[in-house]
Amino acid sequence: MAKAARFRAAVESRDLAALDDLFTEDVRLHSPVKFTPFVGKPMVLGLFGVLVRTFEDFRYIGHFDGTAETSADHTEVPSVILLFRATVNGKQIHGIDLLQFDQEGRIQEVTVMVRPQSAVHALGEAVLAGLVADGLVPASADH
Repeated sequence: MAKAARFRAAVESRDLAALDDLFTEDVRLHSPVKFTPFVGKPMVLGLFGVLVRTFEDFRYIGHFDGTAETSADHTEVPSVILLFRATVNGKQIHGIDLLQFDQEGRIQEVTVMVRPQSAVHALGEAVLAGLVADGLVPASADH
């Protein structure tokens, strides 16, 4: 899927401007470190800004194409899974990005899953610090 390849290239090159037209306005990102999703293009782009600064040695290592139900309306849509490896604060992370597309081929939902638990904890702390530093969430917010 061409949009998934564009997403991959934008993330790998840390090109946030290239991500902008790939997302729907109401894109939802499900994070491994937060129960409720990040919603809306400005928030999701802001989160990606934090992520590209947080991940070290980030690289995609594979992909799978198929379909999957979205969490919002339980509709089966074209979907791509991108497998990745990275380091956060010295912790090795193995993860996936599940991209789900609308009828126009824009990304309407992203689900990120990572392992192991120690890496999830390191990622959560680093992302929260970045979101606070960028003014995307207040320092005292309940996360």
